[in-house]
Parts: sequence; C-alpha cells; structure tokens
Amino acid sequence: MPTYEYLCSQCGHEFARIMSFKEYEEAKVSCPQCKSLEVKQQMASFISKTSRKS
Repeated sequence: MPTYEYLCSQCGHEFARIMSFKEYEEAKVSCPQCKSLEVKQQMASFISKTSRKS
C-alpha cells in the first residue's frame, strides 16, 4: 500500500499515513497531533524494489 506524507498547516507537524487507493480517495486526513483538517500532502520519495539483480 502507498505511503502518503502530510504537513499540518496549523502546528507544522509532519506525518505519514499508509492507505489503500480507495481509502486515499475517501479519506479526510487530520493531523494526529492537533486534530486539524488543514493538512497538505507533501511530495514523497519513491523507491522501486525489484527481485532482479543488476
């Protein structure tokens, strides 16, 4: 499942949530620290992991 990273506009807390695509589409994400709904999604790094050796 994908990991989504967020930044709270109220308190500045950075946090991540692991959600399925369906949960992401339906979710209203709130800050776990101050419970504000004013959160912005951040760009996350992506690392592809394969079983193939280079």
